[in-house]
Amino acid sequence: MRVRDRVGLSTVWQRRLSRVLSFALVGIFAVGLERGNPGIMVNSAVGIAVTQLPPVLERDYGIALDPALTLWITAAVFLHALGTAGLPGAEENFYVTIWWWDHLTHALSSSVVAAVGYTTVRALDEHSEEIYLPPRFTFVFILLFVMAFGVFWEVIEFAISLSAEAIGSDTILTQFGLSDTMLDLVFDTVGAVVVAIWGTAHLTDVVGHVESLLERRAG
Repeated sequence: MRVRDRVGLSTVWQRRLSRVLSFALVGIFAVGLERGNPGIMVNSAVGIAVTQLPPVLERDYGIALDPALTLWITAAVFLHALGTAGLPGAEENFYVTIWWWDHLTHALSSSVVAAVGYTTVRALDEHSEEIYLPPRFTFVFILLFVMAFGVFWEVIEFAISLSAEAIGSDTILTQFGLSDTMLDLVFDTVGAVVVAIWGTAHLTDVVGHVESLLERRAG
């Protein structure tokens, strides 16, 4: 049984929540603009761009995402953007004041990255007779894919933080030290494991759409 079936959230409400979170991202961008905070503006703008990917995929490539998947992606980018803004009037954001916020957003974001990797390899496996990926290998591939992306992301955070410190400006991405980096990678792995275990139940339809796209391109 899928998670959304246990929760009892209808597809109508999934779409409504996705829209609400998308509009809230615009509000967070406005907050960053009002505060003159580039970190809030950039992170919310990236989140707004990501929320436009599902309709673009459906319109241009015929890949229709399940409303639950759209909500999943939207919630991940919304929580990240919200974490950079914090409460109105607060001096520090949620990433500083709430110890588990960074771990939550890393787990959610890594699960989205894992879903992309899972969908890609499964579609290639189903599309090509020359490619065969055993289930155990797929599990390991997802873990390695997410870990590699996680390390790459931590390097980006570190480089941006050093650059911002060197020029004396506010940083867009915050690096909290080596121990925080290690914990980030642990929660990246958690997100990857969740997708590796339950990906078949939640991503089969998307895999089918991508496989059909590959077949049309090949034809």
